[in-house]
Amino acid sequence: MDAWANHSRRFDQNRFVYPVWSRRAEGLSVGINLNPDKVCNFDCIYCQVDRTVSSDVPFVEWDRLLGELDSMLELVVSGEIWTHPRFATIDPRSRRVNDLAFSGDGEPTTYRNFDEIVSACAERKRQRGLNAVKMVLITNASMFHRASVQRGLALLDQNQGEIWAKLDAGTDEYFQRIDRTPISFQKILSNIVAAARIRPLVIQSLFMRVESEPPPPEELEAFCDRLNEIKFAGGRIQRVQVYTIARRPAESWVTPLARSEVDAIVDRVRRRTGLEALPYYGYDDTSGLESSLGADGEKG
Repeated sequence: MDAWANHSRRFDQNRFVYPVWSRRAEGLSVGINLNPDKVCNFDCIYCQVDRTVSSDVPFVEWDRLLGELDSMLELVVSGEIWTHPRFATIDPRSRRVNDLAFSGDGEPTTYRNFDEIVSACAERKRQRGLNAVKMVLITNASMFHRASVQRGLALLDQNQGEIWAKLDAGTDEYFQRIDRTPISFQKILSNIVAAARIRPLVIQSLFMRVESEPPPPEELEAFCDRLNEIKFAGGRIQRVQVYTIARRPAESWVTPLARSEVDAIVDRVRRRTGLEALPYYGYDDTSGLESSLGADGEKG
């Protein structure tokens, strides 16, 4: 349980590279934080990043990041990572490395040299013989229209890449309530469609109680409508991750849905869209830890 509950962006003395045990990835995920300054173009109400406290790392130090990645991949290849106290309790039969994940304390595609950092990290992965390890981008899809981001997405396609695009709403009103951003809902939808026409995307959708109220049924119906519109526009959706709060967010009035509520949303998505949808549950309010081994919260 400790491994699943701990998604800290800090690992030993590292500033940019951090391993976590991710249940959505079903294995070890090596996070790459491209936003150590905590700057993000969304201000999601469920985000666990505390932006009231300033960061002591104002920008990405390229050489240090790649050095940390080299060291982390050495721990992975040697198997030494499993001796670390954070991961030592994981059942040896479940120990697997799933991905390098671009995530962290903000939106990774806002990083100016996104395509270059993807290329450099992919090269480190190849050098270590980790060709089967995925490269995952956890993103809000707001910057897919940028040329450098499009080049980065193409590099991911060439290196066992998988794009997890956030879609937390079905209507503009709910989108603004949850994600709190000046970027329009239509822009996000257009970006998702354009990217999904080129390669299948994973849609990651976090639903929660807001001031004790779950998402209304009409919002969930609109959410399914948006998924169908992406499909009808030629976008390919690999699967939909329906999840809820897995670690306590910065906003105290945001709380997880019950398992039955998550399951009901998954069932609705499957019936309305025909897409594969998977449930990931939240923490148990009585214990402070996740209530199911099938749960995983957002890493970014």
